[in-house]
Amino acid sequence: MNELRKIKRLISARRSSQWSSGKYDWQKPFDTLRHKWVEVPTTRSGRKSTADLLSLSDQELLAEWTTSRQDITTGSEFAHRGWYHTLYAESMRGKKLLDIGSGFAIDSITFAQHGAKVTFVDLARSNLEVVQRLCGLFSLKSTSFILMEDIGSLHTLDMDYDLIMAMGSLHHAPVGIIKPEVQELVKHLKTGGRWLQLAYPKTRWIRDGSLSFDKWGEMTDGKGTPWAEWYDLPKLLHLMEPTHFDVVLSQEFHNSDFIWFDLLYRGNKMESKFDE
Repeated sequence: MNELRKIKRLISARRSSQWSSGKYDWQKPFDTLRHKWVEVPTTRSGRKSTADLLSLSDQELLAEWTTSRQDITTGSEFAHRGWYHTLYAESMRGKKLLDIGSGFAIDSITFAQHGAKVTFVDLARSNLEVVQRLCGLFSLKSTSFILMEDIGSLHTLDMDYDLIMAMGSLHHAPVGIIKPEVQELVKHLKTGGRWLQLAYPKTRWIRDGSLSFDKWGEMTDGKGTPWAEWYDLPKLLHLMEPTHFDVVLSQEFHNSDFIWFDLLYRGNKMESKFDE
C-alpha cells in the first residue's frame, strides 16, 4: 500500500511543468517521441532508421527482418524473446490483436503468421510503411495500420480486441503522459481479453545506477532516447484503474533486463484493492 501511494505521488508530480524543462518537451509528447522512434531495434544491440529500411530491396528487407527475429529469439537469446513466442504463438489463430508501438513488428508479425488478425499502431509513418510492406511480402491479409498522431487517433479503433500488446513501447514516456493512452486502449479490449506488455524492471534501473529517466533512456536505448521508466505490477495496475485485471503472469527475465506482464481483463471495478 505504501509503495502504491509513492507511485501515485510520483505520477501526480510528473504532471507538472518539469516535463518541459531540460532537453525534451513533454508538452508535445508525440512530437518528442517521433524524433527518436523513427528508428527501430533490429538486433540485440542494433537499430536502424525505417527510412533506411524502406530503401532496401524486397529481398533485403525480408532478410533484415528474418535475421532480426533469429537474433533475438534463438540460441542464447531464446531467453530474450523466443520463450514468449513459443508460449503464445500457437494460441494466436483467429485472435484479434492490437500492437501499440509496433516498430519493426518482430512479435506481432510472428503472431500474424500464426493466424492472428493484427492492427499495427505506431506514431511514425515510416515505421508503419515498413511493417505494411513486410506484411505484403509475407502475404498476410488480416492486417490493418493506424498512424497515431495523438490519443484521438485511438478513438476509431474497434472495441473487441482479444489482445493488446505493448512490446517495449509504453515505458518510453512519463507515466503521467502514458496513463491517458493506457486508459483509452483498455476501452478497446473486450472483457476476458489479455494485455501483454514488455517493459524494463526496477531491478535494472537500480543496477544501472538509479538514473533520472531521461538519462536512463539514453543508457538503455541510445542517444536521443527521451525517456525510459521502470515498471512493476502495482504501477501498471494503477495506470489501468478503475478497470480490473487478473494477473496471469508477471516476471522479470533475461537477467532482469526486462519484465513481462500478462493480464486478464475483467472489466470495470468501483475501487482498487490496493486502496483497501
